Amino acid sequence: MTTKLKSRAAKEEQLQVITKRRGGRPTKEHAAAMSDQLLDGARSSFARKGIANASLEEIAAELGVSKHTIYRRYPNKSALLEAVVKRDLDRFRVALSVAATEKNDALDALHSVALRYFLFGTDREYSAFYLSLLAEAVVSAPLRQRLADWSSIALEPFRDAIVLAQDADAIRPGDAWSICGILVDLLEGANNRVRLGVPDFADDADRRTLFDERWNFFLAAMGEH
Repeated sequence: MTTKLKSRAAKEEQLQVITKRRGGRPTKEHAAAMSDQLLDGARSSFARKGIANASLEEIAAELGVSKHTIYRRYPNKSALLEAVVKRDLDRFRVALSVAATEKNDALDALHSVALRYFLFGTDREYSAFYLSLLAEAVVSAPLRQRLADWSSIALEPFRDAIVLAQDADAIRPGDAWSICGILVDLLEGANNRVRLGVPDFADDADRRTLFDERWNFFLAAMGEH
């Protein structure tokens, strides 16, 4: 048996195990585990093949399940994509919200949120999926609108941290969303350098320096002096 066939067999066995229960009906925990595996597989396929080129049939084949297993949960590719993004959004918002509570000082809290955002963006698996979304959004107006909506939802904890820093007179007055956009643009520029594999940013210390430079530039422009 080839390595590829072994891998597929292992996936099949794993998916069969999590769906089995007395009487053949999955528990809520098992159903959630299967949903996570389906979303993981879809996410990986979207990232590798692009949104337009990925199909539910291929995703099912890669996971070793029937296409009906996916169709029972997600009637079409758009619904599956929505589910993948919603799960990522929930995790992302929780991570930023937790980061905001790690520091008592409002400016330190904003720094913590910005750093968490940056670290998310340097994760290659995370980045690959969202870069595929961006690529498809360039030629799809409906997806472009959804991407704008998702971005607003994802960045709400970031915006809230800026508002609190403004209330503490640590960040200058102004539209919090606009200020958030400035900081995000700075961080995305840094993330792109890391994603492109520039050797100068190969280790954690170099990446942290990259972040610190952008943060200090942001404070010089937007901090209260």
